[in-house]
Amino acid sequence: MGTKGKVIKCKAAVAWEAGKPLCIEEVEVAPPKAHEVRVQIIATAVCHSDHHPIDPKAEETFLPVILGHEGAGIVESVGPGVTGFKPGDKVIPLYTPQCKKCKLCLSPLTNLCEKITLAKGPAFRQELMEDNTSRFTCKGKPIYHFFGISTFSQYTVVSDKNLAKIDDDANLERVCLLGCGFSTGYGAALNTAKVKWSVTRLCQIEVTRRQRDKPERGIFKPWLCGLLPLIVHIRAGIRVLLFYLLSVFSLTFQRAALDCVRVGWGSCTLIGVAMGDKGLTISPLELIMGRTINGSSFGGWKSVDSVPKLVADYKNKKFDLDALVTHTLPFDKINEAFDLLHQGKR
Repeated sequence: MGTKGKVIKCKAAVAWEAGKPLCIEEVEVAPPKAHEVRVQIIATAVCHSDHHPIDPKAEETFLPVILGHEGAGIVESVGPGVTGFKPGDKVIPLYTPQCKKCKLCLSPLTNLCEKITLAKGPAFRQELMEDNTSRFTCKGKPIYHFFGISTFSQYTVVSDKNLAKIDDDANLERVCLLGCGFSTGYGAALNTAKVKWSVTRLCQIEVTRRQRDKPERGIFKPWLCGLLPLIVHIRAGIRVLLFYLLSVFSLTFQRAALDCVRVGWGSCTLIGVAMGDKGLTISPLELIMGRTINGSSFGGWKSVDSVPKLVADYKNKKFDLDALVTHTLPFDKINEAFDLLHQGKR
């Protein structure tokens, strides 16, 4: 409580330039404003999406920025108007907001929220808070947020629409994966592709060799590196796939995924976005022949409502997050964590 209303100085990994390593810097984190919450990050994850803004090929990047979007932590203080959180609560910041009031949030047909779909400029990707200012300062300069949550900082400020309260006994070093990675892959199969696990011809679920050798995800304690099998082949029959879930960003793989699904009722669900994506060319005939292609954002979960339930499912051993963790690294080794991620080291 001694820090409430005061600026907090802490360590954060700042991206100053594209193509350069992240720098561990002392940053100043301002107190939360109306409907905002300041969170102490206990564990976070690395993901290829965290690297995109500093990829030299990125066409639109807001720098300098504090990256990170898969984390878990503890509420330090809350701003005016916040009623659903209090200091000491365990929470998971969410890059997909849920205001629970807009037309999209009230619809059962989508998990998107008008907080970002109607936003423009930096607010679209939540590089700034809703008042178009930053809560981060470093060396006298304002620092952009990332996806509204910036988990590569020991403290961060997020909107109360981008935060889920979870059980007090939750293991933050594991459930941080529910902030994006696991939830996205699991939900894409369950909610978006609507995979019928009981289909009689379902023979096996296998992670492709590429994904086994080159894991797409990692997490920290603050930094752990691990595997999340987002590329999943669900084989039904001998050669043709009923469902294809693809998280690889390459357009070549996306094209191949659609080609792989069965004529008549095959379904292809895309999760990733290619850097510098120029668009995927599809012939109407391919769709007329019964194939479907769709996309999944955050696995189709209503974020604020669903993440606490996923935490409970993990606690009740409905799925295993522990198996996804392969390395544990300290905060100042974050660049090594990204090296492991890109090299596919397990």
